[in-house]
Amino acid sequence: MSTAVHNDRLRNVAIIAHVDHGKTTLVDAMFRQSGVFRADQQMDDRVMDRMDLERERGITIAAKNCAVSWQGVKINIIDTPGHADFGGEVERALSMASGAILLVDASEGPLPQTRFVLRKTLEAGLKVVVVVNKIDRKDARPQEVLNEIYDLFIDLDANEQQLEFPVLYAIGREGVAMHGLEDEQVDLGPLFETIVKEMPGPMYDPAEPFQMLVADLAYSDYLGRMAVGRVFHGSVKAKDSLVCIDEDGKENPLRVTRLQVYEGLQLRDADEADPGDIVVVAGIEDVKIGDTICTREAPRALPRIRVDEPTVAMRFTINTSPLAGREGKLVQSSKIRERLLREALSNVAIRVEDSEERDSFIVKGRGEFQMAILIETMRREGFELCVGRPEVIMREQNGERLEPIEHLYVDCDETFMGVVTEKLSIRKGRMTNCANNGTGRVRLEFSVPSRGLIGYRDEFLTDTKGTGIMNSYLEGYEPYRGDFPTRFTGSLVSDRSGNAVAYALFNLEPRGEMFCVPGDPVYEGLICGEHNRENDIDVNPTKEKKLTNMRASGKDENVILTPVRPMTLERALHFVREDEMVEVTPLSIRLRKTILAAQKRYQMEAAKKKGK
Repeated sequence: MSTAVHNDRLRNVAIIAHVDHGKTTLVDAMFRQSGVFRADQQMDDRVMDRMDLERERGITIAAKNCAVSWQGVKINIIDTPGHADFGGEVERALSMASGAILLVDASEGPLPQTRFVLRKTLEAGLKVVVVVNKIDRKDARPQEVLNEIYDLFIDLDANEQQLEFPVLYAIGREGVAMHGLEDEQVDLGPLFETIVKEMPGPMYDPAEPFQMLVADLAYSDYLGRMAVGRVFHGSVKAKDSLVCIDEDGKENPLRVTRLQVYEGLQLRDADEADPGDIVVVAGIEDVKIGDTICTREAPRALPRIRVDEPTVAMRFTINTSPLAGREGKLVQSSKIRERLLREALSNVAIRVEDSEERDSFIVKGRGEFQMAILIETMRREGFELCVGRPEVIMREQNGERLEPIEHLYVDCDETFMGVVTEKLSIRKGRMTNCANNGTGRVRLEFSVPSRGLIGYRDEFLTDTKGTGIMNSYLEGYEPYRGDFPTRFTGSLVSDRSGNAVAYALFNLEPRGEMFCVPGDPVYEGLICGEHNRENDIDVNPTKEKKLTNMRASGKDENVILTPVRPMTLERALHFVREDEMVEVTPLSIRLRKTILAAQKRYQMEAAKKKGK
């Protein structure tokens, strides 16, 4: 009987943290100091954030791999997202890792997403090294934060072995790490030493044949679809004949046309890959994340990557407005469906289903932010489509309706505590904890239905004058807490087609906040503003001032309009009600009624009242 051994020439390390705690900046410093870049080579900041959206928003959206070498040991680094909406990416990344670096801000301490990513790591049984980052901040409190990290480990039922984690203190931006706060600040040497010394090399069984778990997919115009994953047992050579075992246990033959491994940020061709290494295999078309690639002689599937169930669903449909096809290249339902299915292939947390309506699809995912990123990406690729309001996915258990509940953390000034508590209680939120450290800011914790947080973020930032911070993670499912109003205002709906006119918009301003500016194209059913009251009203934004040949004694009144806040995708998704949609094109984001014709809407409303 053979025994498992460690590959000591390798370390597979996932870097996990809350959003904006410095993961990508620390990886930059690791690149500089491990010789990936020459001393005279120009290097951009946040090199791992390759997507435009990641650079714009300053967050990691997709998990990515790279490799550095330290004293003869190859360290594969997996940069993971910190936002719970991208949990599927975290689970995918952890399947390749044998250890994790938990990065925590020395001032903010562990936050909801820290808890989320750490829970996933402990469940996977990985060795954790804790790095308290940004110790140079004026408000840094490293010792208190370390105590909070211990509390978090205990709260997540960490075993004794996991509780004995090594601790390092770092300034990621400066590229220094120390074992103690008083140590000399030199470089990241202590971090590399700790990774090599404390983290085990990937474990494998020398007697087992080749097995690799597919954790990611890539595409090349030259090589076709490529499978990325970790070799669990055995080794693989270029030109080997293998099989890919899918979800149903079906074996699809494949021939490795090209084998690559990570070196720095690039991929390097390799003749052979060792057990435990993260490799890229080309030569298979029909492969999905979670499949196992193994030998034809001894085909055995590894446990598939399992992800949490989706909690939010949204309807994607073709653009049916009168302005359809003017701004986007990709408008057909077949193209939209193809793109959504491609996303579901590479993103394990997203599911796509056909709906009962033609040209319309239901997309399920982790949260509204994940959906907004998908829509924004499609929009930039030239797609034109309409999307409905994000709806939470309910569950049925013993005849009772259950809904997803979030654990919400709020950090705000004491003066805003009342308005935040009031707004969240309307949304069926319950306060579970309140901490006041006497600094003028309070930290509140709430248990809130997921549907109560859809659209609340913008309102929260307005209420706290932009100074509040809110974060949440999915806590579980509870019995439905009852209905509540999602919006206290109505919509100003255009009753005809044309172009918006300054005179008309000026006279509509007392009715509410306008969304369009003079010259914007409008059509019947387009939402051109937010009504001050709860009901919707039809308005004419194209109305012009009647000209007469009477001479005025003074000059005509000069129309000065209130500046319009630009409509962002997130704001649009938060604003729309059940009977409204967001029209998304590469150049514009418009709000509209699902049923454009005013007459039809009135008839439906009347039928609804009759039915009651």
